[in-house]
Amino acid sequence: MYELLRDSDGEIGSETLNSSQSSMSSDSCSSFSRLSFDALEIPAKASYSQESFALKPHRSSDYAWEAIRSATFHRKNGLSFRDFKLIRRIGSGDIGSVYLSRLRTHGAGEDGCYYAMKVVDKEALALKKKVERAETEKRILKMLDHPFLPTLYAEFEASHYTCVVMEFCSGGDLHTLRHKQPGKRFSLSSARFYAAEVLVALEYLHMMGIIYRDLKPENVLVRSDGHIMLSDFDLSLCSNAIPAVESPDSSPDPTTTSSLSSTSRARTRSSSSLSCLYNRLFRSRKVRTVSMNRRFVAEPVSARSCSFVGTHEYVAPEVAAGKSHGNAVDWWALGIFIYELIYGRTPFSGETNEATLRNIVKKPLFFPTESPASASEVHARDLISGLLVKDPATRLGSKRGAADVKTHPFFKGLNFALIRSYKPPGIPSLRRVSSCHERLKKSSSSKFDYF
Repeated sequence: MYELLRDSDGEIGSETLNSSQSSMSSDSCSSFSRLSFDALEIPAKASYSQESFALKPHRSSDYAWEAIRSATFHRKNGLSFRDFKLIRRIGSGDIGSVYLSRLRTHGAGEDGCYYAMKVVDKEALALKKKVERAETEKRILKMLDHPFLPTLYAEFEASHYTCVVMEFCSGGDLHTLRHKQPGKRFSLSSARFYAAEVLVALEYLHMMGIIYRDLKPENVLVRSDGHIMLSDFDLSLCSNAIPAVESPDSSPDPTTTSSLSSTSRARTRSSSSLSCLYNRLFRSRKVRTVSMNRRFVAEPVSARSCSFVGTHEYVAPEVAAGKSHGNAVDWWALGIFIYELIYGRTPFSGETNEATLRNIVKKPLFFPTESPASASEVHARDLISGLLVKDPATRLGSKRGAADVKTHPFFKGLNFALIRSYKPPGIPSLRRVSSCHERLKKSSSSKFDYF
């Protein structure tokens, strides 16, 4: 699979990237580039403020987060590159590389917590006109606070490099793990689990007004506890999401739709407006007395973009056809994602990238076998068919987002609110450890064999 990019002016770039080299994938290199490594050994300019360390609720007992906070409080100018030891490269792209790194802590000897450090070459970034993309990703990372999304631990500059320190996922990515499964595909129960966690992550992103636009197995990483984490947000689109309370059997409130359109045109709301409006809605007498079958919806339905971004096999028909697109592209990508997990391949793949795009626009959806093997597969196919509707206006999720997708029979009996406590699928190659400290104790003997 390859990624294709179109700049904001609408021109398609000639550059392609191998998508199996995701930003924190399990691929590794045997040695560093000595020139690049030495260039980083220059006193770094910290870019910290005390507000950077406001405690993230879902990280309240996280050893890695506390290690960063503790180390920072002992530095007058914040953390720098010298506070980390680079162990080896675990991913690379066209503008930088990702390294497995360890925090050097005073009085801890060789102890320290592992992180993924994304090192971006600012000169290459400027030459390829991708500065805005990199800034968008950093801005998004600072906004996120969710169990299935990355935690930004630190950021600083070293020479002409920008360094971003994030969570390290020892389980690799779902693309690599799928190839280790029998038949190179996941069981229906495993696919259901991963699809549900990705769905919850997309719901949070859309509630924040973020359209992901890069969902694929290579970007779905697996933590040491078996739960997922989405990665790579440089292709994401930031917009506005206006919350509403709707009945599942009715169309959106016309007044809400009107308000959404006018607000979207004005583009004056900040990210804090979401929580403010949420509070106003739920403090109103009308909402307090609402029936239990109503649902909270916060989907960026008005967001539009003409940028041609994504991975060929995962782009939606409206993108492949060169039309503008919005939130519905993520729900199309979710359909492709589930199809690939279950059947081991994507449904519209052609011999060339051009053939793939033609298939996405024109070819009907087919499944490998005529008849599903079980009732669960019947539901899986129905969900995939709803997500892979070529018309974005009628695609499942395009109106109410995750609120509609969650109610599909494929997820029946699944408590999305408690999915973080569900036992993940058993993956023999995955090392599950209770804390970063335990992983450190075993590192000398394991030699990182979970890569």
